[in-house]
Amino acid sequence: MKASDLRKKYIQFFESKGHKAISSASLVPENDPTCLFTTAGMHPLVPYLLGEKHPSGTRICDYQKCVRTGDIDEVGDAVHLTFFEMLGNWSLGDYFKEEAIRFSFEFLTAPEWLNISLDNLAVSVFAGDDDAPFDEEAFNLWRELGVSEARIARLGKKDNWWGPAAQTGPCGPDSEMFFWTGDGDAPEVFDPENKLWVEIWNDVFMQYNKTAEGKFEPLTQQNVDTGMGVERVTAVLQGKKSCYETELFLPLFAKLDEIRDLASEDVERERCQEERIIVDHLRAAVFMMSDGVLPGNVDQGYVLRRLIRRAIRQGRKLGVETAFITKIAQVIIDEYKECYPSLDAQNKEIINELSTEEEAFARTIEKGTKEFEKLISRVPEHIKNKVVSGKNAFKLYDTYGFPLELTIEMAAERGFVVDEKGFKKAFEKHQELSRKGAENKFKGGLADDSEATTSLHTATHLLHQALRNVLGDHVAQKGSNITADRLRFDFSHPEKVTRDILNEIEAIVNDVIAKDMPITLEEMTVEDAKAAGAIGLFGDRYGEIVKVFSIGDFSKEICGGPHAESTGKLGRFKIKKEESSSRGVRRIKAVLIKE
Repeated sequence: MKASDLRKKYIQFFESKGHKAISSASLVPENDPTCLFTTAGMHPLVPYLLGEKHPSGTRICDYQKCVRTGDIDEVGDAVHLTFFEMLGNWSLGDYFKEEAIRFSFEFLTAPEWLNISLDNLAVSVFAGDDDAPFDEEAFNLWRELGVSEARIARLGKKDNWWGPAAQTGPCGPDSEMFFWTGDGDAPEVFDPENKLWVEIWNDVFMQYNKTAEGKFEPLTQQNVDTGMGVERVTAVLQGKKSCYETELFLPLFAKLDEIRDLASEDVERERCQEERIIVDHLRAAVFMMSDGVLPGNVDQGYVLRRLIRRAIRQGRKLGVETAFITKIAQVIIDEYKECYPSLDAQNKEIINELSTEEEAFARTIEKGTKEFEKLISRVPEHIKNKVVSGKNAFKLYDTYGFPLELTIEMAAERGFVVDEKGFKKAFEKHQELSRKGAENKFKGGLADDSEATTSLHTATHLLHQALRNVLGDHVAQKGSNITADRLRFDFSHPEKVTRDILNEIEAIVNDVIAKDMPITLEEMTVEDAKAAGAIGLFGDRYGEIVKVFSIGDFSKEICGGPHAESTGKLGRFKIKKEESSSRGVRRIKAVLIKE
């Protein structure tokens, strides 16, 4: 079964069970400072899992774009991917465990759907602990459906518990489904430690709320959240050892072979780590850019730049010295544009940005080489054991984007060795500082509906419209990050905004606040929202029905975040800083001062 068939069957199945199919949300989380990217299918649905009404009802399903960068250094093995797709179905206070498990079993085993033999399936359920009891209901349901007790593992919180996403909030037990990928018959007894059992689906039962005191209280609204990875399940159903052997990646490898003058090679051969990194990273980069991310030095832009440059470096290791990434990017766009129309809509911009970034990285390599030569020249010729310190190697990497492996290679040519342990130590220190900064920076999130966060979110709408009024209609939101302390807003604009203009924008926002304008919500179709003049990144990021917030007659914008009832109590708006975020994108940081 191909990935395209899997997506279609999944949506068809859940539509037959009363679910409404919704479009994939953007890879850049809307109004959520807890994550740089959408990391799971449930991520965009947090407000609705917490009780907010979803425009499409209480039963929904989709295939969602996701990016995870925590394992970026492991990409290239048979398991890890940066970009991936998740199939998901949700019950928002509608059905619960019985229906969810029966739906999962039917989709997996029924001949008209995936037709997987029960002989090749195993499951796990929550074993219970001091916080919550053994999930006897899930255990009995699987047994009733024909799964033998020996194939039902009882596992603890580490394996069979989801959440909460923050320190407090919705959480609960889950039940995972596994497929036997080994040769011959599957063992009668399910051993979760046996890697030949591959997890293919996860049903999460959100039935508790974890309080600040660490107690687990039953939720008023119980939800179901499920996830099935498109790439992994496609490989399993095709009997492949990894997703890199499926049609999701083969056209990309074929183009890479063509670039390397290896067109006659067997495209289905086992691929080396460098080849896998190239196609994985460029796939992620293309999808990020289709959602408005541009290469930069901070946040999403920094991650994107790192992916692009890492792909280029791997190409050089394979002997590709000429520009090549746009050729592979075009294949990615062509392969996915039917499912994700924003790729086609942004085709020209994506290719142009990648070309510019590849040219810029070539200059970076040149600068790094000059700095490397300076370091080498400082070491006297008579020194026998010549070493490039870990600190200097990391400086080349962090400041100039110079790859460690290139530093090692060039050092060896000059009779030097690189202190790799010292580099690793400097790198880990940098990671720890970044992690601490992120923990402080990304507080709150979609679940944070505090008065401070709500006020700042509302002020972001005022800022957006004021920018358009002063600078022009070319201004469009390119990202936002809101905590209880401040707002950060990225917008398209080609040049620095002067302090005089920022003062004018501040005055407009404060004037609207002083007028105590009412804030109203309407639910309407995307087409009606366009006709009404609502601001929004339309493309394929919204479902059929959207929420449109109007602030008096000043602004009208599509949004899913928390809003104040009127502007009067927001406080005084103050722009603290304006700076560059990435090429063609500016960033404003602002606060509200309660007086």
